[in-house]
Amino acid sequence: MRIILCGFGIVGQSLAKLLESRSYDLYTKYGLKPKVIGISDSRGYIIDKNGIDLCKILLSKRKNGKITKYRKYENGYSPSDLINNIESDILIEATPSNYENAEPGLTNIRIGMKRKMHIISVNKGPLALAFPSLIEMAKYNNVLLRFSGTVGGGTPIINYAKNSLYGEKILSFSGILNGTTNYILTKIEQGMTFNDALADAREKGYVEANESLDLDGFDSAAKLVILANCIMDMKVTMSDIAINGIRDITKDDIENATKNHCALKLISSCNKKLCVGLQEISHHDPLCVNDTLNAISFTSEHSGTQTIIGHGAGGIETASSIIRDMINIKYNIQNNEI
Repeated sequence: MRIILCGFGIVGQSLAKLLESRSYDLYTKYGLKPKVIGISDSRGYIIDKNGIDLCKILLSKRKNGKITKYRKYENGYSPSDLINNIESDILIEATPSNYENAEPGLTNIRIGMKRKMHIISVNKGPLALAFPSLIEMAKYNNVLLRFSGTVGGGTPIINYAKNSLYGEKILSFSGILNGTTNYILTKIEQGMTFNDALADAREKGYVEANESLDLDGFDSAAKLVILANCIMDMKVTMSDIAINGIRDITKDDIENATKNHCALKLISSCNKKLCVGLQEISHHDPLCVNDTLNAISFTSEHSGTQTIIGHGAGGIETASSIIRDMINIKYNIQNNEI
């Protein structure tokens, strides 16, 4: 299975480590023998049709902060040039999420589909802004589009709703989809000020480089769009979401929630309308998780409400979701389910 990897940040490097450490396991258990033949970072790309030595690339990235000369290194070219210049089975899109125009990820995915590559995206931007059109494009080009790592990282939220609740009609869902804001709110509830809690989250590396994505609810909204489209068969984008973040939280808000035996949480919900905003959640509610945990409750027609809890973002966690999607794609190809 030939692979192009666009993006070699934390997730891309974590995936390279997993592919190296799990190569025997992936082959013996799943018959999967991935061969990475192209990698791009922000400065250029590498092509090696015989398979890139992932250990050497990881060492170069760690020492120099970039992927340096390796047989063929094209300096300054865009990922789209890499995708156009090599034949591959799977394109993994792991460039940073961009909620303004979804680039360069959106272009990468579209080019990959036109060239008949199956797509695995952990980049939320293209799915948040163009989900309906990408689904149609995948069908038109007879390729698979997988994105389980875009929501919940290593926690299989999408797979749970699509597979474990298979045959059920999901009526609504709501949950905590951003671990960073949940961490900040937990610390505020424990007595920290907003600024101190934010500084603590920054120090631990939880906050996005563009902190507005976390604090103003855009990351949560992007995940809500993906879930609503994927699970509820909606055709929505970010513009359809009412979005409010956590910046305006006050001490009175916290005290009032405490009096009501509740905690304030940033909740993303899909129940007739789509919205992201602060809500009081009872301490007895399964959704009332702390620190960086994510939690989401699905309410079904016959099965009632079920909640899945787990860690959200993280390099290794998200990389594990990519491998899960690779196995799924291989299974679908073998069973002619495209």
